[in-house]
Amino acid sequence: MIYRSPLPAVDFPAATVHEHVLAGARRHGERVALVDAVSAERLTYAELAGAVERTAKGLVADGVRPGDVVAISSMNRPHYAVALHAVMAAGATAALLNPVLTDGEARRLHALAHVTRTLDLDDLPVSDDGELPVTSPDDSAVILFSSGTTGVTKAVRHRHRALVANLEQQRQGWRIGHTDVLAANLPFFHVYGFAIILESGLLGGATIVTSPRCDAATYLRRLREHRVTRAFLVPPLAAAIAAETGAPEQPSLRLVLCGAAPLDENVRRAAERVLHAPIRQGYGLTEAGGTHQTFDDDLDADPASVGVLSPGTEARIVRPGTTEDVAEGEAGEMLVRGPQVMDGYVDDEEATRAAFADGWLRTGDLVRVVNGRFHVVDRIKEMIKYRGYQVAPAELEAVLRGHPRVSDAAVVGTPDRINGEVPKAFVVTQGDVTAEELLAFVAAEVAPYKKVRQVVFVNEIPRSVSGKILRRLLGDHP
Repeated sequence: MIYRSPLPAVDFPAATVHEHVLAGARRHGERVALVDAVSAERLTYAELAGAVERTAKGLVADGVRPGDVVAISSMNRPHYAVALHAVMAAGATAALLNPVLTDGEARRLHALAHVTRTLDLDDLPVSDDGELPVTSPDDSAVILFSSGTTGVTKAVRHRHRALVANLEQQRQGWRIGHTDVLAANLPFFHVYGFAIILESGLLGGATIVTSPRCDAATYLRRLREHRVTRAFLVPPLAAAIAAETGAPEQPSLRLVLCGAAPLDENVRRAAERVLHAPIRQGYGLTEAGGTHQTFDDDLDADPASVGVLSPGTEARIVRPGTTEDVAEGEAGEMLVRGPQVMDGYVDDEEATRAAFADGWLRTGDLVRVVNGRFHVVDRIKEMIKYRGYQVAPAELEAVLRGHPRVSDAAVVGTPDRINGEVPKAFVVTQGDVTAEELLAFVAAEVAPYKKVRQVVFVNEIPRSVSGKILRRLLGDHP
């Protein structure tokens, strides 16, 4: 059974990312393209276009050639957009790295992606002379890195053609325009921050407000100060916002998108009350960008879902590890295909082959389809296998976070000689509560086979920059 988008197919221009995204930059002229919420560093669209061209020529004069891989390692700031598009305009591939990596970690990723040099955003080379190379939509544009939460980090290569296609797909639902102001607190080196916020925002002519990570109160203040119309969250930030009391209204905020992991419905509703704006879930992955979306004019339809397939995208729901379709409404592994899907992992043919099944990309996510809308249950590799039953950690985590004295939780499977695996919870509390109370609380809310069997109290739940729980870091706890 093949699921298809209810939207008509979209024509994808044969263009490179920098050409496509910056095509309207001079038309937007003195409108602010990017501004930093802390430093006040800013660039108008005209300044951005000019800086990209001069920096690209500077890179060429400095020896950068087509086929090179240039690393960008920086927190979000306006000049990130200059470096990113200049690298592509110079014919090279931009490898986007997390700036908090240790030297050893960075060296390993440099080797993985064959990085030839790293850019310093405070000292970008510039030149007004020379010609820029001709780049093709089929050239490599960007290398992103998988999160590594379930295994070895891999370098994901995307061509210009695939990224342009994804941008055109996404704008059918999220109609970002020149009157929009986007909050860009999620990192540009992650596919969420890169494609959904930065590139989509620039393509639409919006103003993008960059901001470092901060607490919920500061985040809400920045939304209000900059009159943000579209905000972007991950579940931990949504939960922190939900806990804010007495927060002022956000008169400019029209839509909030939450992604990177399933969002608990109680958290969504509570955060909506604080933000006074609808929160909807998005879905995507490093290997394929955004594959699903909700719509600006259809926000009342199934807010617990990640929406429908993007134009030109197809999906199947199969029994995990197979290509056998499950019945509609039944949970299974989601396979996707479409023009936005990656070519493969850099120098890892074995991993690339394993990622695909007969041309379909295996997402590794357990998903069910209800009335054409997709609901993400959990990561397949994180499912707990109790006596043949499949137990989703995300479901138990949502129950635990519903306890008034629990601020965060993570659930993993722990080996059990009789049952195979049993759920074990790691809990951050905000008041006095015993393990026995929490075990009874969960047991009253779920089927017997799903019950949590052990509770460990911790100071915090380890998470990636995109908000995903790093369950492998919880394995050493007693």
